[in-house]
Amino acid sequence: MSSLLEFNRKDPWGQPRTRSILRADGSRLPLLYYPLLEETGMVEHCFTTREGGVSKGIYESLNLGFTRGDERWAVEENFRRVAEALGSDVSRFVLSDQTHTTHVRKVTRADAGHGLTRDKYFFDVDGLITDEPGLVLATLYADCVPLYFVDPIHRAIGLSHSGWRGTAARMGRVTIEAMGREFGTRPEDLRCAIGPSICQACYEVSGDVAEQFAQEFPEDRETILEQKENGKFQLDLWQANERVLLEAGVPEEQIAVTDICTCCNPQLLFSHRASRGKRGNLGAFLMIKETE
Repeated sequence: MSSLLEFNRKDPWGQPRTRSILRADGSRLPLLYYPLLEETGMVEHCFTTREGGVSKGIYESLNLGFTRGDERWAVEENFRRVAEALGSDVSRFVLSDQTHTTHVRKVTRADAGHGLTRDKYFFDVDGLITDEPGLVLATLYADCVPLYFVDPIHRAIGLSHSGWRGTAARMGRVTIEAMGREFGTRPEDLRCAIGPSICQACYEVSGDVAEQFAQEFPEDRETILEQKENGKFQLDLWQANERVLLEAGVPEEQIAVTDICTCCNPQLLFSHRASRGKRGNLGAFLMIKETE
């Protein structure tokens, strides 16, 4: 298995970095994080890898998906390990219910445990926002784009799942608008991160998908889309999501964009495309720190 250090090819300030958490039993839990978000001093966050869990087979080892066929006890233990690394508890997690929508839900302590220690009672929600400290927002991935939002002025956060449908429908802007309505968030105050997902070189799409992006991003179509000889296209979700955030009013220097591809690193990250659907789920997590 290759090293996590191979991820950090450029490692400038905006790129994700790795941290290995030493657990009480001597095992290690490697996690990815963004210095841009950490410098706010108000959040705990991470993006998981495949390593550090207890799942077996195609789910090895830190699978966080309950719907992929893995044993429930294993997924629950994997979540418990992430909670421990964040200094939290699984009873404080709120899981999304991702169906490639642009639905964003404000969650509170009344929602703590949703989808993990309590049955789901809201559905078709791809984005979560909150201003309540100690509540852990959680979204799941295996090629789609995680979007992190931190408002240090109003002490509010957001975490959204953005696949190609969400990106074309500008999930980033929808999340920012929801935070504005609920918390008074202004785009110019946000610190945002575009997390690990499939890169342009790995992401071939059909002509109808490419046409949607050409219409949505006419000024950037030459870089977001690369046409192939077979009539299909390579789509750059990273750049498309960055453009969405810029157009929403987030300053460029306050956006961190990943250089980590899930599909290029199938031994270290779950990728739906690389595994042809035989895989587990990675997780993005974001929490406002509790103050004394």
